[in-house]
Amino acid sequence: MLRFCANVSTLFTDQPLLQRFAAARAAGFTAVEIQFPYAEPAEAIAQALKDNGLSLQLMNLPAGDWAAGERGMASHPGREAEFREGVARAIDYARVLGAPRLHCLAGLQRAGVSAAQARETFVSNLRFAAAAFAAEGRTLMVEPINTFDVPGYSLSTVDEAIALIEAVGAPNLRLQYDLYHQQRMRGELVATLTKQRPHIGHIQIADNPGRGEPGTGEIAWSHVFAAIEASGYTGWVGLEYFPLDKAPRGTEAGLGWLHALGRHATGDTR
Repeated sequence: MLRFCANVSTLFTDQPLLQRFAAARAAGFTAVEIQFPYAEPAEAIAQALKDNGLSLQLMNLPAGDWAAGERGMASHPGREAEFREGVARAIDYARVLGAPRLHCLAGLQRAGVSAAQARETFVSNLRFAAAAFAAEGRTLMVEPINTFDVPGYSLSTVDEAIALIEAVGAPNLRLQYDLYHQQRMRGELVATLTKQRPHIGHIQIADNPGRGEPGTGEIAWSHVFAAIEASGYTGWVGLEYFPLDKAPRGTEAGLGWLHALGRHATGDTR
């Protein structure tokens, strides 16, 4: 049975971050993921997780100046020291929060930097991060992000991500397979999932177009969910979508897709 974890960076956003954990638990979730926890003390988030009986399944490494448009720095030559500081900060948070997986954002293509230079830098930084996380018993993730939503992102296809994973050669480096990004870039969700299943360490979902709840777009979710189960995947499926209902409690109003597809947040069928 599929188990779903709520992304508290994109869901329940009518409430302050630390209150979203209670909202997730009230909606039936037992696990969450978060994009960037760093605006709050790690201890405060850990307390919110504990108070609500939640586990944290995924978080991102620091990604530079997000408000200024940066989307990571791992492929940027000359920023290796900053990247390593981010790895150390992420480890500090992961220890407190119990996060087993951490996603490393590649960054945008930079003027004056060749594709070969960017890739060489990315590989080197991933090797460093993977070794640091292996010592902690944690998994490092890379995720292809579509270039329609994030033009110029340095890692945009699953094939590129697999080649990168193989070049790094670290057993704890895995693919973060986001069906929304894959649908935008290529489609062939089930074929790609089946082919790359050995590399997949975490799955995220959102419908297309609009990046809303399953059932609001073109993806055949019953077919996709059946394929995920048939693949033998037993990890969590992260709900990294933006509810179409922007009113207060819009996230809760949109969760009817679970029942409509015969699903439940914890994986039980009802």
